[in-house]
Amino acid sequence: MKKTITGFVLAITDSLRNLAPVIVVICFFQFFVLRQSFPDVYDLLVGALLVALGLTLFIKGLETGLFPIGESMAYAFARKGSLGWLLLFSFCLGFGTTVAEPALIAIAGEAAKIAATGGVIENVEHARGEYATGLRLTVAAAVGFAIVIGVLRIIKGWPIQYLIIAGYSGIILLTPFAPREIIGIAYDSGGVTTSTITVPLVTALGVGLASSIKGRNPMIDGFGLIAFASLTPIVFVMAYGMMF
Repeated sequence: MKKTITGFVLAITDSLRNLAPVIVVICFFQFFVLRQSFPDVYDLLVGALLVALGLTLFIKGLETGLFPIGESMAYAFARKGSLGWLLLFSFCLGFGTTVAEPALIAIAGEAAKIAATGGVIENVEHARGEYATGLRLTVAAAVGFAIVIGVLRIIKGWPIQYLIIAGYSGIILLTPFAPREIIGIAYDSGGVTTSTITVPLVTALGVGLASSIKGRNPMIDGFGLIAFASLTPIVFVMAYGMMF
């Protein structure tokens, strides 16, 4: 019990140390540039402690649950030897984690409000809901597709740089033809997909799969899935805007 408490205190201390640069920047600009005091120091201190606590619990949860389950499932699918089931699992994992991303939910809702205000869609709840849902499903499908490509890359040993170059070349070629209203949302969608839920599970999948395949190096082949997950939503969302 004592060992557990000590470990938890050390983990919170590490989280506070990681947050220290952010706190220092905020305090510097508040006191020396804006020359203002904080309106409520108590709320600031409580908020910082809550953030540190949340970060500590989040990291502990990753280490205890998400990383091990992701790696163990990758091992199991590799031993099973069924490429079809592995690719289906990869797509479903990318799709499911992305749909649940809080950042994507937030940006899809905000995009729907702006689209309604700008006259792109009807300014009614039903239309805003359909727009946000369509955007979320499009991004989720893009991430699922990206994870499938990434898993195939690990299995086949394809060089990652050529796939990335081809992907971003496609984005550059597609951008001039996409509606102006969707381009910014498309580029932001590539960033919000790689957040708190998707990154841990997808990374664990890649590392576990590379570790279980003979001739693959987890350090070289296990990473890179997140790069695909950031790339494909840009293409999919621009295509979504062009079609709908």
